[in-house]
Amino acid sequence: MHLIIATESFADVPLRRIPGGYEAVLAGETLKRLIDASFQGASIEVLGGDLARHGMDVTDIRMRGATTTVTLMSSGAKALH
Repeated sequence: MHLIIATESFADVPLRRIPGGYEAVLAGETLKRLIDASFQGASIEVLGGDLARHGMDVTDIRMRGATTTVTLMSSGAKALH
């Protein structure tokens, strides 16, 4: 799947489908761009999934060691943990 952050496309991002959104393990430039975009209010979209027509919101960032997991929810969706 493609992750579109503002005007940049990141191909073959491994996304795991969860109810209402996706989880992704990100690193490097992709993670940096996603965090910057979430604070600046830039658009975040996923192409190639069933939620592709909706904008995505960053709802959770979990860091453990060298792994960063980001939760992206369809705009307006709520995550239940």
